[in-house]
Amino acid sequence: MALPVEEWQLCAARRWAALDPPLRERLAAASLQDTVRLGCGLLRPEVEAAALQRLCRRARAGKEPAAARFYREEGNRLFGRRQYGAAGRLYSQVCLEDIARAESHGYPDRLLPKVLLRKAECLLRLGRLQEAAGALSVVENKIAMDGIMTIPTQQTLLEKLSQLKVKVHEKETCPEPAREACGDIQRESEIWEENDSISGASSSLSLNFDTDRGRHLVASQDILPGQSLLKEEAFVSVLCPGESLLLQDSSETAWDTRVTNADLYCHRCLRQLLASVPCCGCSYAKYCSQKCADTAWEQYHRTECSLGPLLLTLGVFCHVAFRTILLAGFPEVRRLVEWSHDDNKDLHNPEARCKHVSEAADTRAGTRGIPGCSNDGQYQSSYQAVFNLLPHAEKHSPEHKFLCMLSVVAICRQLQEAGLEAAVLNQESSKKWSRPKPCEETSSELSPELKTVAEAMLRHVLQLQCNAQAITVMQEAGSGDGAVVNKKPVRLATAFFPVLSLLNHSCSPNISVSFSGTAATVRASQPIPSGQEVLHCYGPHRCRMRVAERQQLLRQYFFECRCQACLEELESDVKSVVAMRNSFCCPTCRAPMQGEDMLCCSNEACAISVSRESLSHRLQDLQQQIKNALELLRARKADQAIKMLQKCQMKAGNLLSPEHLLMGEMEDHLAQVYATLGKWQEAARHLQRSIEIVEMHHGPSSVEIGHELFKLAQILFNGFAVSEALSTIQRAEEILLVHCGPQSTQIQELQEMKTCLLELPRSILQRT
Repeated sequence: MALPVEEWQLCAARRWAALDPPLRERLAAASLQDTVRLGCGLLRPEVEAAALQRLCRRARAGKEPAAARFYREEGNRLFGRRQYGAAGRLYSQVCLEDIARAESHGYPDRLLPKVLLRKAECLLRLGRLQEAAGALSVVENKIAMDGIMTIPTQQTLLEKLSQLKVKVHEKETCPEPAREACGDIQRESEIWEENDSISGASSSLSLNFDTDRGRHLVASQDILPGQSLLKEEAFVSVLCPGESLLLQDSSETAWDTRVTNADLYCHRCLRQLLASVPCCGCSYAKYCSQKCADTAWEQYHRTECSLGPLLLTLGVFCHVAFRTILLAGFPEVRRLVEWSHDDNKDLHNPEARCKHVSEAADTRAGTRGIPGCSNDGQYQSSYQAVFNLLPHAEKHSPEHKFLCMLSVVAICRQLQEAGLEAAVLNQESSKKWSRPKPCEETSSELSPELKTVAEAMLRHVLQLQCNAQAITVMQEAGSGDGAVVNKKPVRLATAFFPVLSLLNHSCSPNISVSFSGTAATVRASQPIPSGQEVLHCYGPHRCRMRVAERQQLLRQYFFECRCQACLEELESDVKSVVAMRNSFCCPTCRAPMQGEDMLCCSNEACAISVSRESLSHRLQDLQQQIKNALELLRARKADQAIKMLQKCQMKAGNLLSPEHLLMGEMEDHLAQVYATLGKWQEAARHLQRSIEIVEMHHGPSSVEIGHELFKLAQILFNGFAVSEALSTIQRAEEILLVHCGPQSTQIQELQEMKTCLLELPRSILQRT
């Protein structure tokens, strides 16, 4: 949820409509500084502030003992039903860090041997044999103590202790052979020479500037597909919360057991959680380790902790803006805000300043003078680079700018009332896990320093409209307990990447972006000759939607797309390939239907006509039936799921073109169902049909084809179709290496499958 909750948006809209017209006009034309100055008094305590407090009560982020009991009991219930994955998300499973915390917090001595045996088992699995042996020695001594536990329990523990000691001895005397590297691809380190003037970028890129394209990256030499072009750590990132965190008003106490990304990933580094370390002050923030928890607290969470409900209510963009301020530090924020007030620098009108820079005599000589660069011409992933991203303040609607202003003023007002102003201004060092006390006397007027903070935050919220980068992760779709893992990209967090933001949009990009935690890697997805601009896709892709739809979506970024793909489609009278492939077909003769509101059969011999609305309703009904079939699959009713999907296929054949993406999706779902039944040949047949349709839409070297081939490789691997599996693995590797790089989990899994297949006995290989 990028923007505030809907109720707060409506509240801000009512406040805007109630303003005197002259004040609305002044706010619409005001600079960011004047917007904050004029708007500070517009957040009325008895109306808007009170409404915001009510909304914040819905976002439960405080510690609630009753909630802890509820989730534990719910976890026990799911565990009893053998829904182990769901249960594990409701209460953390035992791990080394859990054990360490249990020991340090006075875990009962009589129960400690059980925990230490689990610790030894973990260490053994991790190959830390010496530590495992030490843990077993401690257990042995504790069990030997008289009266520590009952005889049956002691006997059970002694048996487990004996088994683990044997395993440790076996591993010490017969160590496992060192596993070879996953393959030639991973043994070869990627060729990388960092750019002298752009942090994290390859030396094969150069930073250019002109008034039409602004700052942009260009290939300074020929670039090959798969070549790494940029490796950048996010300046700031904020995990996207789930909708269930904002519950509806209710007189009854209720907690939501739906799992969101906030439950699955570390709130600082975005690594997947196994056993989370919760914040000691709030129930929302969770971390992968104590180190991450401590670092987050020192950098920003000591200030954010008590503001959790407010930040959740006001949306991710406000949260990113606030955290950006905290990470940058107030001295740097104040320096750049004051610099922006200098009329000579003309920073309140970035387009005019850009024109001045492009006309400068020394612009071609290097990057000195380009906005965001330091005095020596370096463009770094720094707060200065973030600050110089264009906010397009004059292009946002006055109503939207007012909403953003009211939201950041609400945050600053809360900082002042909660006694957090000194922490934000770096004037104190709060003790670890200590909550600041509210000030006894607070003024409704913001201090000059907090007005500076509000102005910088407003700038960042507006910047995020065009410069927010979604950090995505390939996440398992469905239960994830099948032999074939189906993954899909999911938005995990919103971040500022100053260098990545230099890339302009194209509906037919020449690069691919992948993420590992909070780091982004850009790779060339096709050959880029020297002198050609490096282009990113902001979402609308020529393979996924028609030019009119793409351009409509791209207007939110305040530009009219004129990329090569759009120009070709706009200048051509031929209906786009995307429109043809995703079109409706005639229910009588199955020829393509043509038209806008009323569709007519393209076959002149057929006089059928039908409204688009009618066909759209049939399509929606079909999509709902497909969802129902997938629910049957999740309920382990595979036979019923197959029957329903086959009926859906028959209906779709009389409604959609044979190349429609939904036809491919149904083939994909059928492959998934047959795979759960262990019918590998049937599953492979359906998935190959799906791949044919995906290839028509996205191309033979697209990342979408790579993901489909990955699934096919799993099916062929499980079905012992060795030669087909090896060739599929090879093709999937070639594609995914270009888009995701050698460190991606899919590449590693493909390499493991290949190793297993090549190590099969020769007799099996000959039979297959």
